[in-house]
Amino acid sequence: MRKFLFFLMLSVLAFPLSAKDNGYTLSSPDGRLVSHISTDGDHITYDIVYNGVTLMLPSQIGLKMQGEPSAKLSITGKQHRCIDEVVASPFTRQSIMRNHCNELTLKLNNGLSLVFRAYNEGIAYRFVWNGKPGKVEREFVQYNFAGDWTTTAPYVISFVEDNHDIQYCTSFENHYKTMPISQLDPRRLCFLPLLVHGPDDIKVCITESSLSDYPGLYLKGTGASGQLVGENAPLPKRVEQGGHNNLQLIVKEREDYIAAMDKTKQFPWRITMVAPNSIELAMNNMSYLLGEPSKVADISWIKPGKVAWDWWNSWNIGGVDFEAGINNDTYKYYIDFASKYGIEYVILDEGWAVNGEADLFKVVPEIDLPMLVEYARKRNVGLILWAGYYAFDRDMEHVCRHYSELGIKGFKVDFMDRDDQIVTDFYRRTAAMCAKYHLVVDFHGAFKPAGLNRTYPNVLNFEGVFGLEQMRWAKLEWNQMQYDTEIPFIRQTAGPMDYTQGAMLNGTQSTFHPSSMEPMSQGTRCHQLALYVVLESPLNMLCDSPTNYEKEPEYTRFVAGIPTVWDETRVLQGEVGEYIVTARRKGNTWYIGGITDWTPRDIDIDLSLLGLQNVAVELYTDGANAHRRASDYKHLVITPEGGMLKIHLAPGGGFLAKTIAR
Repeated sequence: MRKFLFFLMLSVLAFPLSAKDNGYTLSSPDGRLVSHISTDGDHITYDIVYNGVTLMLPSQIGLKMQGEPSAKLSITGKQHRCIDEVVASPFTRQSIMRNHCNELTLKLNNGLSLVFRAYNEGIAYRFVWNGKPGKVEREFVQYNFAGDWTTTAPYVISFVEDNHDIQYCTSFENHYKTMPISQLDPRRLCFLPLLVHGPDDIKVCITESSLSDYPGLYLKGTGASGQLVGENAPLPKRVEQGGHNNLQLIVKEREDYIAAMDKTKQFPWRITMVAPNSIELAMNNMSYLLGEPSKVADISWIKPGKVAWDWWNSWNIGGVDFEAGINNDTYKYYIDFASKYGIEYVILDEGWAVNGEADLFKVVPEIDLPMLVEYARKRNVGLILWAGYYAFDRDMEHVCRHYSELGIKGFKVDFMDRDDQIVTDFYRRTAAMCAKYHLVVDFHGAFKPAGLNRTYPNVLNFEGVFGLEQMRWAKLEWNQMQYDTEIPFIRQTAGPMDYTQGAMLNGTQSTFHPSSMEPMSQGTRCHQLALYVVLESPLNMLCDSPTNYEKEPEYTRFVAGIPTVWDETRVLQGEVGEYIVTARRKGNTWYIGGITDWTPRDIDIDLSLLGLQNVAVELYTDGANAHRRASDYKHLVITPEGGMLKIHLAPGGGFLAKTIAR
């Protein structure tokens, strides 16, 4: 691994406001972002001020330990420092990131420490427990925004009015609802990230990082103007095997506390990202930077790349003399396709192991895994196996050791559908065990990334997104084009996502229809193509049937050749829920991708912003009839006049440009 210079300076960055207030002020390195932290003896509060504008009024935070008597809070010590370091960020949107912030640590009288960090891009805090082993009864999280501003928030899917507990079991996939904060249903939980639209176009995005062995955070409204409060799933007390194909652990009873701890515990970072506009929000790296540093010394074996995927297209191939399905001949066809186009992996999704058994050593008789592994190896293709949560967890090390020795390259682990302490610890254990046996990981049925991909770089992807798989059964009123232009500014602030783009059958607002055997996307073909650059996905699917791709080999080679990790990323234009244009560089080559919602638009891109002068580009853009035939596109090579790339986007459209070296 490359060596990077590390700078760490100590300086006085926090100072008492007054003895009466017992308060401290922490500012970002550029001074634009300020937080005042104080205690009145009963509560700790902090606020957020940006460029002189109060975004968040004093908001209470704290931890209630079970069995611990209440006592007056006091600050018994403090430490402050400036952090300025360069962090290696392999398999992400850029090869290195600057971690630059001012930090204040307050030691409290109840065994807790409270650490605040002020970045130019946001405020974060975490608690650290230095006491004896104990149980966290409750965490207090509050956001008192200075106005009843609009929020764009994802409710959990499951909701039964008289059964609040069911909301803790969710796949973390849903469209966003946009409304004033006070109008959020106080009975319903929202998962993270969550966006608040502040005054003067300021964007505030809430998420968390360094989430491990502790329940994830939900937010909900209270009906009060501008107020959100936090909630965590209580620790499961009793679980039973069940759920999808008997692959899940269903919570039947919960404890009266949210987490059990050893005598020392670092809690998750609570992150409030702040940006002056949508574009800068989409570039926020705080979630990655606040993850724990890598625990994998040698990452040379970790290989991101593209995946030929079977499930979305229902193994639906044609022009062959065998019956397609979960069998050796079908997977040899997928392997041959991947090899032909330089695609790094083929996934064997659900069905290769006997359904209902939750036993990954019971392979269906139609599949000969050793033969397929060897067949793939000779063609320079790796195989990844799908695994249900319980089937993987019940004998994790045996599974990892066996399949690693067989030659399998990784696992797609699915159907956790929870983020209580047991499941967040499962993520950590899975990442560590797979790293031990040189296996990459793709988490499905999963919450958002929360720093784990920094700690274990072999964790390449997470779902936690209402992705293309939903189009197999979607209704047109599920406005996927609006959602696609929201997630780069909200969900993607937390990290990469397995959206699974690449549909070859595409629908307009009038022609789209759901199908499980021949699924299609909403929006144009070039919208699907652009998602390979707009969205971050180190392990990135080609979701459609190899048969469909083979009909357009030039297009397919272009898709297969798009990198999945990058040296540099810049968001050039965009607005939440409307459109986005993103540029990413790999080596000396720039890829520029853009998408729009159902609104057609014309955009001009100044290539000089990327340092490009008189450069030729290979361009895929919506065809003249893409508004009525969504698969219509143009492919051409041009030298933009005056360095201005002028693009017309059809309704639900997109484009992708690649610079050509001279």
